[in-house]
Formats: sequence, C-alpha cells, structure tokens
Amino acid sequence: MMGKVPSFSVSSTVSSALPGYVALCLTLQVHRLVLAQFTVIGPEHPVTASLGGVAILPCHLSPRMSAENMEVAWLRSHDSAVVHLYRDGQDQYGEQMLEYRGRTELLRDDITNGRVFLRIRDIRPSDDGQYTCFFQSSVSSEAALLELQVADLGSDPDISVEGHQDGGIRVVCRSSGWNSQPEAQWRNLQGKILPSASEDISQEANGLFQTEISIVITEESNQKVSCCVRNPQLDQERETAILISELFFPRINPWMVALGVILSLLAVLMALASYCFWRQRRAKETLRSDKESEKETLLSEWEGEKEALRSEMEKQKAEYEAAKELGLTRAQGYAADVTLDPDTANPWLVLSEDRKRVSRGDKRRTRRNNPERFDGYPCVLGAERFAGGRRYWEVGVGDETGWDLGVCRESVRRKGGVTLTPEAGYWAVRLRDGRYEALTDPRTPLPVSVRPGRVGIFLDDEAGEVSFYNVTDGSHLFTFTGTFSGTLRPYFCHWYGAAPLIIAPAGGNLGP
Repeated sequence: MMGKVPSFSVSSTVSSALPGYVALCLTLQVHRLVLAQFTVIGPEHPVTASLGGVAILPCHLSPRMSAENMEVAWLRSHDSAVVHLYRDGQDQYGEQMLEYRGRTELLRDDITNGRVFLRIRDIRPSDDGQYTCFFQSSVSSEAALLELQVADLGSDPDISVEGHQDGGIRVVCRSSGWNSQPEAQWRNLQGKILPSASEDISQEANGLFQTEISIVITEESNQKVSCCVRNPQLDQERETAILISELFFPRINPWMVALGVILSLLAVLMALASYCFWRQRRAKETLRSDKESEKETLLSEWEGEKEALRSEMEKQKAEYEAAKELGLTRAQGYAADVTLDPDTANPWLVLSEDRKRVSRGDKRRTRRNNPERFDGYPCVLGAERFAGGRRYWEVGVGDETGWDLGVCRESVRRKGGVTLTPEAGYWAVRLRDGRYEALTDPRTPLPVSVRPGRVGIFLDDEAGEVSFYNVTDGSHLFTFTGTFSGTLRPYFCHWYGAAPLIIAPAGGNLGP
C-alpha cells in the first residue's frame, strides 16, 4: 500500500529556491553594469606635428571592448567644439567646425578593440592646443585629454660683426619666425659649445619667437664659429658659420721701423722728382692732348659695342618669348594615352569604368590594402610608366578648388603622410584655398590671370624638364628642371569637391 505524499513538499521546494534565484539575477545585473564601465586613455605626452604636415591623435578604451556602436567624438577642449564625430556607425559632419572641414579622418581599423586614431591633414598654427577624446555607450560615457603641439623651423641664422668689445670682436646672431621657443648656441669647428656674451629670446606680435645671441671672439680664440638655432620639439636645427679674418685684429707691424727709414729717403727723392717734373711738364702737356683724342675714340667704340650688345639682348628676349608661346603647341605633338591605375587609388576616390575620370566619394570604400595604394592622401597614379622620351597629356579640372597634378617616381612613399617635393620624388602643381603653387621646397606661388579649366603636363625626360600649361589661354605655368632617375608615372590628387578630374586627349573634348 502506497504511502500518502505530504501536501507541503512542492511549496517548500519553491520557497527554498526563490532566494537563490533572486541572488543570481542581482549578480548578473551587477556583472552587466561592471562590464559596461570603461576608461578612455590618450597619449601620455603631447603629440608633435609640423606646419603643413599630418598629425595622428590616438585614443583607446580600457578594458579592451568594441566601440563600433558607440558615439566617438574629438572636441577642442577650450570650447567643446566638434573636430570630428562618429555616430551610428558612420562619420557625421553636420556639427564639425568649418576650419577642420575636409581635413580630418577617423581611422577605425581597430575600432572593434576600442582603439581609434584621428588624422588631421594640412596642420595649421590654430590646430595647436588641447583636445578631448570622448566615448559614449548606451549606459556610460568617458573622456580623455591630450595635447597637440604645432612646431616649425624659423629663418636661417643671420650673423653680423658689430665692432670691438673687451679686446675682441663682437659677433651677433639673429633668427626669427620660430613657432615655439628655440634654443640658440655658438659652436667651434669641433662642435664644442662656446660661452655666449648675451642671449635674448622674445615673442613678436604675430606670436612667433625671435632669438638674438652674441659672442666675443679674441685673436687667441677660434676665429671660425657657427651659430646654431634649434627647435627642441622637432629636434631639428638651422646653422650658419662665419670666419673672422685676422684683419679685424690690429697689431704692431715690425716693418714699421723700416717704413720710417723709407719715408725719409722718399723725402729726398721727392725733391729730385720735383726737378724732373718741371722738365717733363711740357712733354706731358703734349701727351695730354694725344690722350684726350684717344679717349674720345675709345668712348665712341665702347658706345658702339654697348648698342650692339643691347640689340643682341633684345633679339634673344624676342626669341625666348616666341619659343615660350610655341611651347604648348610643341608639347601637344607628343600626346600620350593616359589612364588611371585602380590598384593605387585611395579608398575615398571613385574611378570611371574607362579609367579616365576620378572623383571624390562621399564615403571610404573597402579596398585591398596593397603596397601600391595611397592610404593617407586622396591620390591615384596613372597606369602608364615612362622611362625616357617625351610625353604630354591634359587634365580637365573644371571648377574644382582642390587638386594636385604632375608626375612622380614609381618608388615614392604612399602610406601615411607624404612629402610632396622634388626631393621626395614628386614634380607637381597644386590649387588649394584659391592659390596656385608649384610644389617646390619652399612652395612657389604661380601668377594666374585666367583660371585654367584644363591643365597640360609635358614630360621631357631627355631635357630633364616637367612643364605645366594653362590650356585655357595657352600660357605657361611652371617648369621643373633636373635629372630624373628611374621610372616616372602620372600623378593625380583630388582633395575635395564633387566634380571629377578628367583625362582628355590633347586639344580634344572632355566628353560627357
């Protein structure tokens, strides 16, 4: 016979398990809240960048967690204005400061690990200062401060000799235009630092620093010295040397005694010479008349030579002007078929199917990060490779306000910040902020009277020249001269704007 089950067994079991269930739920909730907490960490030391260069501002979360679904913002610390904003999985530009428009890019390749980088291009003096890196999730938000220091080199030291002082020669060195407070010092030939007589560093009205340092050089000390002015932030310096001649140091000549004897003898000889002069005076008067006649003849011949030289110079000038006017017509005779190489295109660029047009996209595209691709600047190379000979092509720029055009070595650097100078392998001209420039070091302003709607590029490898023409009015813009080594390729950079850059036939239409 089965025993009777007690009626209180089920309710007793539930009552005993309820406290444990509640404790588990509280534990899980607390654990969730703990996981939602994080800390934002920035660099321990200020980030340093040069004027016109690129700055990378890093920031990451601790502990490591994904920030893809978070709001990430970079703000100027003094007024909380938006430098760059990432929200809902994409960049937001509606609230961005005008002065940073088109110059910032959020590098989020490692955002799933909570690590992001802000790239700021074309660094300006106003970019100097503190920034706030801000992360916000659905339940928490944190921020970190970091500092960007903008630095640049000033002018070459100017050395001048400013008289005698303390038995020696006082030499003064001056340099101005330094973005941050520089360090100045004197050195000898062996690089040893010499004590200075005075030092003065002051800040000008434009906020830049100037320095003045002096030294007293004696006859017994080193007479060849150099003035070195250094930027401690960039660890770069400018230096000028000077040699103080012994003529600055007066001394007693041992021949002075002999000179006194000679002067006495000269007094006797002068008396004798006076007698001879009297006898020769009449003969000289006759010779003077002959010399005046000869002088007039020489002057007449010289005037004739000057007139012939002036005529030759005017002829050469006219020939040069005529050759310059024929330069574009001659260059168009070497027209080359140029197309774009998609393997080198920056992810922000969009190429047409015929690879004749390049425009700036509204978002960064996913492309294979091969070694040939530009990842820092919005650039692309031509598919053609030139080694020797002459080539000419034209590019329609329309009303675009930000572009680079020219040639570069095939071996140029394409990752991160790129130095756009002939020394780095780039020969190009640029339109930026309404200014036309040749990318020399330093930049060369280009006077343009008629805005070019089309630019012609002529590569003459045999003559070592790259010339640029305003096809709109046929004028010559600029010519680089030098010796090219290695293979060269056409170079294009589309900084901003919606309209494309179009590769066109020489003298032909740009197409639809």
